Amino acid sequence: MSIYLAVFILLSYLIWIKCIFYRHRRTLLKSLKHVTNILSSGEPNCADVTALIVTAHPDDECMFFAPTVIRLVELKASVHLLCLSEGNYYNQGAQRKQELLDSCAVLGIPASRITIIDHKKLPDDPKSEWSVSLVSSVIVKHIRAHSFNMVLTFDGRGVSGHANHTAIYKAVSHLASTGQVPNDCCLLSLVTVGLLRKYISFLELPLSWLLPSCLCCIIGSKGYRQAKAAMLCHRTQLLWFRYLYITFSRYMYINTFQVIPQGPKNLKIY
Repeated sequence: MSIYLAVFILLSYLIWIKCIFYRHRRTLLKSLKHVTNILSSGEPNCADVTALIVTAHPDDECMFFAPTVIRLVELKASVHLLCLSEGNYYNQGAQRKQELLDSCAVLGIPASRITIIDHKKLPDDPKSEWSVSLVSSVIVKHIRAHSFNMVLTFDGRGVSGHANHTAIYKAVSHLASTGQVPNDCCLLSLVTVGLLRKYISFLELPLSWLLPSCLCCIIGSKGYRQAKAAMLCHRTQLLWFRYLYITFSRYMYINTFQVIPQGPKNLKIY
C-alpha cells in the first residue's frame, strides 16, 4: 500500500508541476505588465520591453539567466546583454568571448545586442573587489544609451556567492538608491535559493511558484534543451561538475526575481 501511495503522491506532484507550467505561460505577460507598467492589456507579446541582462562573466547568461532570456525572446522582447568581463581568469579571454557570442546565438540574443567589457579594474577573479562606483558608471551609461525599461541582474548573494556577482548587485542598488536610473526603468534581482532547492531541478518549481516574487520565468523540456545547448557552447568551462549543474540546477528551468527598491540607502563606495 505504501508503494502505491508513494507513486500516487509522485504522479500528483508531477501533474501539479505541469499545471503550474501551463498557468505560467498565461500569466507571464501579466507579470511583465506589472513590473514594467508599459504593456497594454491587449498586447499578445512584450515587443515594447527592452531588457538588459547584466552579468559578470561569459557563461553567466546561460548558467543563471537562461529561462528568462528564452521566455523574453519568445515574447518578442528586445533582450540585450552586458557582460562586465571577458572571463580571462585562466588567460582564455578571447576564446570565452567567442563562446559567449555562440551561447547568446543559441539563446536568441544577436551579437549586435551584446556588450563585453574588458577593463583592467574589472578582472574575472573571485578574490577581486570590483569598485562599486566603476561598475555603477558602466551600467548606467549603458542604460541611458539604449533606453532600457528593464534591467535584470544578480541579488546580494549572487546565486553562487561570487564576489564579482555581488559587486554588480551593489552597483545597481547604488544606482537605484541615488536616483540615477530613469523613472521608466525597473530593476530586478535574481533570487538566490538554498543549496537543496538549487539542486533539485524542476522539482523545485512548486516552491518557487508559491513563494512571493515579482517575476517568475519558467521553461519546459524544449527550453531546457535550448539552455543546455547554450551551456555546451562554453567548452572551456565544461568540467565534470558543470555537467552536474546542467542536470540538477533549478536555474536551468526557473528564475524568480525581486524588485530592487529605489530609495535612500547607505552604501559604502570604494
